[in-house]
This record gives sequence, C-alpha cells and structure tokens, in this order.
Amino acid sequence: MAFENKSDAFLSLVETHKGILYKVSHAYCRDPEDRKDLVQEIILQLWRSFDRYDNRFQHSTWIYRIALNVAISFYRKETTRKTISNPITENIVQRMDEADKGETETGIRFLHQCIAELKELDKALMLLYLEGKSHKEIAEIIGITETNTATKISRIKTLLKQRFSQTNL
Repeated sequence: MAFENKSDAFLSLVETHKGILYKVSHAYCRDPEDRKDLVQEIILQLWRSFDRYDNRFQHSTWIYRIALNVAISFYRKETTRKTISNPITENIVQRMDEADKGETETGIRFLHQCIAELKELDKALMLLYLEGKSHKEIAEIIGITETNTATKISRIKTLLKQRFSQTNL
C-alpha cells in the first residue's frame, strides 16, 4: 500500500488498529471523557515515535506497547488527581459505570471490576491475555520474559478464580 506522505501512512495505521486504542483506554479509564483524553494521548505518543518504529515487530505489538505505557502513566496521574480533587466513593463510580455500559451479564461486570482493581502491569497482562495474545507476544509488548509472563498470568487467573468463588456468580 503506497502512501503519499507520512501523515497518510500514520492515519491508516491508527485506523487499522484503533480497536487496540479503545480496549486499552477502556481498561484503564472508567469515565468516558478520560477515555477520550487517553486515546488522544496515545495517538500523540504514537505520532511522536512513528519515525522510530522498528520493522522487526508487528504494528500491533508496537501500538500495544506504547498504548499500555501511556495508559499506565495516565492512570497514575488521574488516580492521584482524582484522589486529591474528587473523592467519590467506589460504589458511586461503579453504579454510574454500570448504568453507562448497560451490561446485562453480571459475571462479565464482575470480571471487569476485578481486572480494574489489579495493579497496572497485571491489568495490562490480562487485557492482552483476554485479547488472545500468546505469551510470547505479551512478553514482547510488556517487555518481560515469556516465562515471567506465563507465571504472572497464572497467578492472576488463580486470584480471579478465588474472587469468583467467593461470590454467588
């Protein structure tokens, strides 16, 4: 596919892989406006690093790596800001989030809630795992070893199973 310029190539790449941006932003932000801000920040960082793209990796691997790094930084900043300036209880936020989504599947809602409560790296691992990425792909994206990836995912799955067993789901 030939592009007339760098901008066209970049826009085509973002359009092709926009699902990654939405998945990552949804995993790290509850508020729709925060999700929009995060997507914009990810796109900005992708643009800034577009000239340094390494052809040894798939575009999706490169996008996931940047998106997750930006999301983790964004999440930390937003968590700190909201704790200081907007002390809303978790139950209120959760009820608003459930109403916005209109999800009917209680188990899926609970899974999303459990994943949202994970540490940033663990959340990224589960996002990629649920996306169907192999341990090798996840390791490349996150920047850890394949063995470490498998171990962490196994531990997270065990933790999630325990959480589910403690409920009536």
